Amino acid sequence: MPSLHRTSTAGHLERASGVLASATIERMGERLSWFRRMNPQDRSWIGLVAQTFFAAFVAWFRDPGRGPIFTADVLGTAPRELTRKVTLHQTVEMIRIGIEVAEERVDQIVPEEDVARVREAVLLYSREIAFSAAELYARAAEMRGAWDARLEALIVDAVLRGETDDAVRSRVAALGWSESAPVLVVVGATPAGDPEAGVELIRRDARQARLDVLTGVQGDRLIVILGGEADPAKTTARFAAHFGPGPVVYGPVVTDLMGASRAARAAIAGYLAAPAWLDAPRPVGAEELLPERALSADETARRQLVVDIYTPLAQAGPVLLETLAAFFENGGSVEATSRMLFVHANTVRYRLRRITELSGYSPSNPRHAYTLRIALTLGRLHAHQEASPH
Repeated sequence: MPSLHRTSTAGHLERASGVLASATIERMGERLSWFRRMNPQDRSWIGLVAQTFFAAFVAWFRDPGRGPIFTADVLGTAPRELTRKVTLHQTVEMIRIGIEVAEERVDQIVPEEDVARVREAVLLYSREIAFSAAELYARAAEMRGAWDARLEALIVDAVLRGETDDAVRSRVAALGWSESAPVLVVVGATPAGDPEAGVELIRRDARQARLDVLTGVQGDRLIVILGGEADPAKTTARFAAHFGPGPVVYGPVVTDLMGASRAARAAIAGYLAAPAWLDAPRPVGAEELLPERALSADETARRQLVVDIYTPLAQAGPVLLETLAAFFENGGSVEATSRMLFVHANTVRYRLRRITELSGYSPSNPRHAYTLRIALTLGRLHAHQEASPH
């Protein structure tokens, strides 16, 4: 039970709490630029917080055993939107100024014999309230982090399903995503041990590189969507170490998040097919894995090999496809190919250069040759199916 003397002193403080709150707000306006930049409505809410702060101090002084009532009685008076605008550092500044005003004016409020006791209580209260504020913000950050993680997972799932509608736009905006940024999707194994620790490293590096980032852990697979960087190989290399062991595959760059489902499908298909290329670099582009993707029944990769490689060669006339097939049959020998086709070796070399120009793949490069072989096979099958009567 509080003593009668303490109750009497608390009465003096209670009657002065309005004056102390007004003085605190006036001093905040003089010292704190962030407070001056607030709109009038938010400043009025801060004034209410200051009044409740002093009321809570009086209640605590009257009965210290209760402990400072911070969450419900102080910041709890402000709307949720305001508590998101005011940082922990700014809250500490508010508390410091409030305590400073109370210390300066205490000798005008309570009898002289109580001044030392009240000042000691103010110091103790300021310590307790600062710890309470830190705890409050820590819990809020933890809850916000958990909510953001759930929101990220929902967005990543929507992107993978191709459901990038207005609802997804709204959710992305809530996470501060840049609408016009180029977007890159990266897929790799979930980090060993604590997956969240690896994901946090990705978020940290993204912040340092000024990139937007969304992450989604799907069992043993980690999906990372990055916004703001158009160089996929360079960007992915920055984050590859934070994935688990095995391949790390990035999809093609798309213009915005709404078109990221295509890039995500390519990256996932590449990740599933990557084990077939034993010497694949880490990271590797999904476009570099077209042969493996085609062999693993990825229809998109098969279609791309036909449309992007076989069709341009076929449209250039039969000689390029004939030369390419002969070059492969003769083990990549220009001289043997020229003898087989009854043309000069330089003619073969010219045709091989044309194949490279039209397809983007060089027949003399072993990896490119593998891609060209698969494209040639698929193209022939496609041409045969087109020619066959239905």
